[in-house]
Amino acid sequence: MSKLTHISEDGAARMVDVGGKAQTERVAIASGRISMSETALSAIRAGDAPKGDVLGTARIAGIMAAKRTGDLIPLCHPLGLEAVSVEFSFEAGAIRAIATASLTGKTGVEMEAMVAVSTALLTIYDMAKAIDKAMVIGEVRLIEKRGGKSGTWTAPEHAADESARG
Repeated sequence: MSKLTHISEDGAARMVDVGGKAQTERVAIASGRISMSETALSAIRAGDAPKGDVLGTARIAGIMAAKRTGDLIPLCHPLGLEAVSVEFSFEAGAIRAIATASLTGKTGVEMEAMVAVSTALLTIYDMAKAIDKAMVIGEVRLIEKRGGKSGTWTAPEHAADESARG
């Protein structure tokens, strides 16, 4: 079993010391999905949701949350992100959010991308709950990370998609 980086020799939680690590370009992409009724999807697509521009507001919320990840996740380093984007796509019965976070630094941005996706999806729920309280948020996960000592990692099913595209 590999040594857990956030646990000290005596078993106490600790923040990882990244002081001696080299700065490299770091990128993380995360994805998540919120399923909902066709009524809610139609209202969001048409811009007719009671609280206004659902996806625009969710995009801003996701970006803001990524910037605050160090305040939200214990032991997570506060990072000076260089870029964060949150994009949405409509699927059958759902909206998918994909967030990309990047910087040049000593630690990765996986948590920032996942916090961005989670917060964007929660914001969609908040803004559309008057239409559909039964919405379900799920499938929040890391799709890809690049940079650092461990290099590039891609979720297995996404790696197959990329290789099929050539």
